[in-house]
Amino acid sequence: MKFPRASGILLHITSLPSPFGIGDFGPEAFKFVDFLVRAKQAYWQILPLGQTGYGNSPYGCYSAFAGNIYLISPEKFGFLPEPPALAGDLTWSLEKPDSMYADLQPPANAGGSDKYVTDTVDYGRAIDLKLRILKKAFEAFRNTNDETLIRKFHEFCDANAFWLEDYSLFQAIRLQNNYAAWTDWEKGLKFRDPQALENARKELDDEVFAQKFYQFVFLKQWYELKDYANANGVKMVGDIPIYLTTDSCDVWCNQDQFKLNADGRPTVVAGVPPDAFSSTGQLWGSPIYDWDKMRNSGFKWWIERVRFNLQMFDIARIDHFIGFAKAWEVPGGDATAENGQWISVPGHDLFSTLRYALGDLPLIAEDLGSVTSEVESLRDSFEIPGMRVLQFAFGGDTRNLHMPHNYIQNSVVYTGTHDSDTVVGWYKLRTKKRKDQSGEADFCRRYFQTSGKEIHWAFIRAALASVSDIAIIPMQDLLGMDNSARMNLPASMGENWIWRAAEGDFSDEIVDRLSRMCGMFGRSF
Repeated sequence: MKFPRASGILLHITSLPSPFGIGDFGPEAFKFVDFLVRAKQAYWQILPLGQTGYGNSPYGCYSAFAGNIYLISPEKFGFLPEPPALAGDLTWSLEKPDSMYADLQPPANAGGSDKYVTDTVDYGRAIDLKLRILKKAFEAFRNTNDETLIRKFHEFCDANAFWLEDYSLFQAIRLQNNYAAWTDWEKGLKFRDPQALENARKELDDEVFAQKFYQFVFLKQWYELKDYANANGVKMVGDIPIYLTTDSCDVWCNQDQFKLNADGRPTVVAGVPPDAFSSTGQLWGSPIYDWDKMRNSGFKWWIERVRFNLQMFDIARIDHFIGFAKAWEVPGGDATAENGQWISVPGHDLFSTLRYALGDLPLIAEDLGSVTSEVESLRDSFEIPGMRVLQFAFGGDTRNLHMPHNYIQNSVVYTGTHDSDTVVGWYKLRTKKRKDQSGEADFCRRYFQTSGKEIHWAFIRAALASVSDIAIIPMQDLLGMDNSARMNLPASMGENWIWRAAEGDFSDEIVDRLSRMCGMFGRSF
């Protein structure tokens, strides 16, 4: 699908400022839209919005449909007797100790401090606080007499029953079982015996109700933000991970659509083979789709998934697009990805079915990695723009597809991604002794005709000046931040997904410089 020439910024919701320890759909999200408008940006790209679990990765969610309830803004509930009145200095104390929120004291791990750390996401504390506020909101909702609100809730449940009924029960059973994976549940629930499910639904009726309410609020707030962005000329770019975690509602509900053994565990898992960056490859551990069965079902699950995402977003980035042409299949239980094998995937059949069912597909293909002729054929047959990443350009080969002079219009250029260094971090690593073995930093300076000062603006200028229809700049690169602001280091655990912008980061200086540059290169909207 052809997109108009424009540009945008990559900033995940969790990275927004907020008084609750994690960015959310609150006032700062709307202020960021205003910032985008002033900076002449047409796109706001985010990471997946699914409900995260262990590791907090937005690419490892409990559902392909349900939203991350930690992104709900307590400041925008609207129907609570009073909002949580956090003090202006972001302390834990509440202004009205006799209110319905009086028991929301600092969590046990607050370490005696009344200050909330705001420069990064402290998931433990933020989730603890958000969950307790959400429970208070649910108590208020179940006692409300607001007939309009009740009607809207039931309309939401009816419209989303195809995923909401199973997901709300899934989460209720997880809570009852102390967050145990569904593969460890008792047999009746594990293999979805109808009577066992009915008994659980009756027993856990209150928690099922709560889970539905949380999703109702999530989507209500999301669409309020999206509508505001769209009304101001900004389109929302979402992200669809190709794979799911084994411990997800979708795998539990569609066990016949995945390659699982008799115990419900993956016989093979996804990954990528060994390459120059890793002698053992990457082992992702996600179950592999049984593509033959999915094709026989008419790709019903995929149609529902993509339809749902294209309702939520104006454009959706498809993660690991290569996996729709071929998949690296590793035996379940292997410690590395070395013993895998390539299998073919019916990508042409899938996307033909999607286009027939849904019409035009406003997608972006994350086609980074081993791009073969099969991948190119699949991408180009459906006119899906691929990605170019400037950080990948300077290995010495002037035919490199990531060098700006090799770009095509139907592409999306990034200075970097959530999985890469920041531009400044990339440059610093390559200007240290023994780090610049390939001469990347020198090649980069000569190509951009720069001394290296403000290298991030040299990258930004090159992206905006390129022929690519869309240019996306991570917020960290606009700020000129080093790798302390990196969002994720693949195949690692630890301080990933925690970076947050400060309130003063969305400055007039950036607005002026970026908007003038966009005007110069024909990207103003």
